[in-house]
Amino acid sequence: MSILNAMQAGVSGLKANATAVAMIGENIANTSTIGYKRTFAQMVTVSSGDAAGVRAKDGTTVEQAGATQMTQRATDLAIEGAGFFVVSRRPNDPSPANYLLTRAGSFTVDADGNLVNSAGYYLAGYAYGLDGTVGPVDRRSYGSLRTINLSGVELTAAASSTASISGNLPAVATGTGTAQGPFVSTLSYYTALGAEKQLALTWTPSALVDNQWTLQVADRSGVVYGEAVVDFFSSGATPAAPSSYSGTADPGLVPPAAFAIDADGNIALTIDDAADPQTLTISLGAVGSYDGVTQFAGDYEPQKVTVDGSEVSSLSSTEIDEAGTVWALFENGVRRPLYELPVATVLNSEGLEAVTGNAYRLTLQSGDLMLDVAGNLSAGNILSGTLESSNVDLAQEMTDLIMVQRAYSSNAKIVTTADELLQEANNLKR
Repeated sequence: MSILNAMQAGVSGLKANATAVAMIGENIANTSTIGYKRTFAQMVTVSSGDAAGVRAKDGTTVEQAGATQMTQRATDLAIEGAGFFVVSRRPNDPSPANYLLTRAGSFTVDADGNLVNSAGYYLAGYAYGLDGTVGPVDRRSYGSLRTINLSGVELTAAASSTASISGNLPAVATGTGTAQGPFVSTLSYYTALGAEKQLALTWTPSALVDNQWTLQVADRSGVVYGEAVVDFFSSGATPAAPSSYSGTADPGLVPPAAFAIDADGNIALTIDDAADPQTLTISLGAVGSYDGVTQFAGDYEPQKVTVDGSEVSSLSSTEIDEAGTVWALFENGVRRPLYELPVATVLNSEGLEAVTGNAYRLTLQSGDLMLDVAGNLSAGNILSGTLESSNVDLAQEMTDLIMVQRAYSSNAKIVTTADELLQEANNLKR
């Protein structure tokens, strides 16, 4: 190696170690940056004939997770395990090139109701339909994603269609030979417009027949729909459970209103109180089971009624579970899924290209994209109220800085020594 080659080698060392210092400085500056991934310089030998030197090759620690810290905001998110959040530069950005991956989950709600992180990127996910599913979506591209928006979320009114009744009727009230007072309970249901209405359920014990009750169903205006006769087992494998059902509609009931009960204890009720009659199926419990109405010798137990449907209600709060489901909690206690936050994984996360804002772009080296359900296969779980800290170890960076500084000084010494040798060579002519 000639003197000039030695000087070139020293210069390459200065350049490489200057790059390393710059990366260490970037790491130290981002010690407190949420979701930041440490970068470093790997020294690679460069040889060309008699010339030799070194260059710095960028390296990242994308797969190395930082420590997690608890917060008080449900929209602060972290991923426990592998994977990334999907974000876009603009809400519902139509260009796939503007979608990025990030671990920085410090999301807040902007003026338009969109979830956006501190870098200005908008969180994306799959929207749930009114049927409670996300439907068929493309998990190999960004095409099916939508920006998470929490504004204007209001529970759409849903008409009640099914109800169930449980509770105990006192066995001692039947077969006494004397008429006993009835027990009355109320069943509340919802119309298609979200209005709450009520039905009166009147249970009357039979004075002549043991273990037999008659249920009358009527509305608050006095319209009687029909009566159901319920007999109960007094012994056997399922004592106090229903043994048979029968019943008839009230003779004065005007169609399309209707009433019928089947052998399994299901009352089919058609309520004529709107342009479109509403059908409600009321379950009293299967024959021989204790999942509905029973008749033990104890006291009367107030009827417990479970009914579907809902009234119109305002959004109370939101929560996000480990599977990445964004839930809306309404003031009436109803919970409804709004979005699914997929966890993005690639074959080689070290091959991702870092971009401004602590985010990454897909490259040929990163491999194929998969937008999986959180917790499925290699995808990590999503933690709400949690942020992932930088994975930078400050002590390690300061140690590396000392080492690189020494290496830089040594390479500078090579340059000055080569300069002195060239000076001596020039002096030989004198």
